[in-house]
Amino acid sequence: MDKEIFKNKIIETLEKIRPFIRRDGGDIEFVDVSDDGVVSLRMKGACVGCSFIDTTISEGVEIILQEEVEGVKSVKLVE
Repeated sequence: MDKEIFKNKIIETLEKIRPFIRRDGGDIEFVDVSDDGVVSLRMKGACVGCSFIDTTISEGVEIILQEEVEGVKSVKLVE
């Protein structure tokens, strides 16, 4: 798959997730995706330093991205 198309599918999926994260005063930003399918994200707002962020990423964002975008292997947070 073309890397640009892959990135766009990830961004489109994140746009579906963002309203739920924004409800709690946070936000999520796409940073990059590696050739092996690791998506790098940056959390913003109330999500920064939140004790639930690991759960939000692993049990929410990562699962949704893996289901919606073929080729996504995992999600990691960057600062």
